[in-house]
Amino acid sequence: MRFKSVLRFCSLPARPSCQNSVSYELERSLHCSSLYSDNQRSATKHGSITRSQQGASTLVLALFVIAILVTAMVALVFGHKLGYQRGYYSMQTETKQAVITSKESLQELKDLRVSHKIATNEVATSKQELEISLANLKELRENQQAIMVENRQVAQLNELYAEIVSEKGGMPLQILGAKIEPLPENAFEYGFDIGMLASDGKAKRLKPTLTLLNDDDFVEVPLDPASYPIEGVAHIRGRFTMPAGFKPSQIKLNLKAGGQEVEQLYDWKLGAKVDNMPLSLLDLPEVDKSPIEY
Repeated sequence: MRFKSVLRFCSLPARPSCQNSVSYELERSLHCSSLYSDNQRSATKHGSITRSQQGASTLVLALFVIAILVTAMVALVFGHKLGYQRGYYSMQTETKQAVITSKESLQELKDLRVSHKIATNEVATSKQELEISLANLKELRENQQAIMVENRQVAQLNELYAEIVSEKGGMPLQILGAKIEPLPENAFEYGFDIGMLASDGKAKRLKPTLTLLNDDDFVEVPLDPASYPIEGVAHIRGRFTMPAGFKPSQIKLNLKAGGQEVEQLYDWKLGAKVDNMPLSLLDLPEVDKSPIEY
């Protein structure tokens, strides 16, 4: 705030006479000096007020600046602390996640190694099995080849025997073996080995007839096929179901071939029970065509 000092001029009174001029001048000087002193004290007072106001303004400004600086420093400290905490927690989270990921990677690597080891063992086992299979296949081929050679030799020998037997009048029609075995569901399996060799050495047609007999009645068993070619040995095989309520006491087998006829009776004891019989016909294998052994 600016103050203006106003100078007061004393009015000049009418000039007195010569006698009073000295006193007049003295009074005038005293009056003017008094006015000047008052003005000077007023100006000094105004200057002190101005300086005090300027000092107060400067102090307020300084305090404001200091407050701003303190606020900025506090904000900087809090910001730094908050940022540090967030960064620390974020780093901890990332570190934990990295550790978990590393453990999972290690576990996956272990599992992969185990899987690789298992696969390697399986491959080695497969190679061994393949080698064994190839060796067995080779042995099977060799055995098959040997059996084929042996069969040819036996066939050649049989032809030789057949020629010799034919030259000597042949082999009459005869039964070489017979069997009847029980099956599930009241069924039975029959088998007959028949031998015959004509004097001319040619195959003949064999017609068999199988009949079940008891004291009061008989039942003829249908055979499939109904006839067989015979030139040496014929194997008659098949199955039949016993009629409900019929209990045979004998079995009659009638054979006709090349003008010859043979009839044979068997007691029903051939139909005795066997061990480990399957529960159903569906569980049975095919009819056994191997030669009948006694």
